[in-house]
Amino acid sequence: MTAELIIENAHIRTLDPEKPFATHIAITDGMIAAIGGADDVKPHHGSQTRLIDGKDLHITPGITDSHFHPFWGTIATRGADLTKANTLDELRAILRAERDKVGPDAWVIGWGLTFEMFQETGIRGDLFADAVDGGLAYLRFFEGHTSVASPAAIAFSDVTGRETFGEYSEVVTDEHGVPTGELREGKAMELITRHIPEPSEETMYGWYLEEMKKWNALGITGMHNMDGTPETYPFLRKMEEKGDLTVRMIVPLHQQPHFELDYMREQLQYRDEKGTLFRGGVAKFFNDGVIESGTAWLIDPDTKGMNTEPFWPDPNKYKEAVRIFAEAGFQCATHAVGDMAVRCALDAYEAAGVADGLHHRIEHIEQLDDADVPRFARLSVGASMQPLHMNAFEEDGSDEWSVRVGPERRKRGFRTRDLLNSGAILALGSDWMVAPYDPRIGMAWARLRRPGGMPEKGYINREQALTPEEVLAGYTTEAARIVSEEAFSGMLKVGYRGDLTAFAADLIETDADALLDLPILLTVVHGRVVFEA
Repeated sequence: MTAELIIENAHIRTLDPEKPFATHIAITDGMIAAIGGADDVKPHHGSQTRLIDGKDLHITPGITDSHFHPFWGTIATRGADLTKANTLDELRAILRAERDKVGPDAWVIGWGLTFEMFQETGIRGDLFADAVDGGLAYLRFFEGHTSVASPAAIAFSDVTGRETFGEYSEVVTDEHGVPTGELREGKAMELITRHIPEPSEETMYGWYLEEMKKWNALGITGMHNMDGTPETYPFLRKMEEKGDLTVRMIVPLHQQPHFELDYMREQLQYRDEKGTLFRGGVAKFFNDGVIESGTAWLIDPDTKGMNTEPFWPDPNKYKEAVRIFAEAGFQCATHAVGDMAVRCALDAYEAAGVADGLHHRIEHIEQLDDADVPRFARLSVGASMQPLHMNAFEEDGSDEWSVRVGPERRKRGFRTRDLLNSGAILALGSDWMVAPYDPRIGMAWARLRRPGGMPEKGYINREQALTPEEVLAGYTTEAARIVSEEAFSGMLKVGYRGDLTAFAADLIETDADALLDLPILLTVVHGRVVFEA
């Protein structure tokens, strides 16, 4: 059969134990038709075949980010980039520039805020009110679970501090019951965001296409999309029909505590939704929030007496929801940052069971009790982790995460090595917009347990570091295995997907500190070249 694409004379690391290296690969109808040497691909040459000379290409299976928010992240990262603001004065300077940019009456929107600048004052909107000329402002923290609004935004949105919610959310108030501006978790944040004008569908579609090109340019061929709803499937189908979808997506259905169980059952009809580059079959849950704002769920309280509440007011309803989807043949994925949230998820999975050939999964796992480490492998539960979330950590433990968990629990943070050694599936990703989606940054963190290219930075639990081979597997073979696609994805092998990423040097042999400077030269999805340097 004639191939659409043949790459010749390349340096190919297949991750297929039976044929670990190759020089030539042919792709037909989106699948690998031949791989090996020149003689293997020769029968697939044709007049319409595109030939690429791969002498400078070091090829791996396509890079998959196992936890990504493509649509929500695209929208949430519009406005002022606050990731470089380390002090309140730096924050105010950025906000003044944004106010000048958008005008006196518009909302000032910012994203990527960190907690440390508020450690002495507490999180308060009045701290930056003058910088936005007393006007409307709404700032998201980097972790996506906390925000802060200006006093004018609080008043404009009629937020009183007396609101109650059907899930764990909070409008933080001072000693007089007056809202400080800090908003914890989704329902509290919606009190403000519902008043912010939304861009048109056409504008958002353009943003998505713009971001997708960036993902492809960084070698990303697939992602596990964590912000799906039933409406996501027809949207992706439209994108695919127009030829605009250039990454593979697995799209879970996000379940919330206020959903009635009957509504969850109605969603079972979407289990087999799929296109060429996307599919459903997964239900997503939140068991807690984040440690920095006190909304995670720990076995023992943090040093400030917080991080003790589950996201679902009734954890038994969460367990019943898991059972409904598991018995219908769905994979279940649960956000669980704290060790109690992880334990609750494991308990729910053990009680519900899992369909043949599937693995339930847990996202983040920033704290994990010793007793629960072996349960992942025993229950065939996958671990989906993002070591680069430690980017805000300080060697001396002065960062908000470390202050809250304390020195002993800090030693049990992000236990990638322990989970892998226990036999668990370990898939890696970014959780963008929480962290940068450049996979080279994530790979460096997983290998070094500190930022790549910054040897002066201290290591965070260095004994949990992974080898280069284990990290590459986390973005390829393990990313396929956690979603039960290892029979046709994650390797470069005949009959497998024609997804590949090409670098300027071998990923395994490249020093971890040099990864950030390693050029990406080619990205191929389903046999289609979606990026070429």
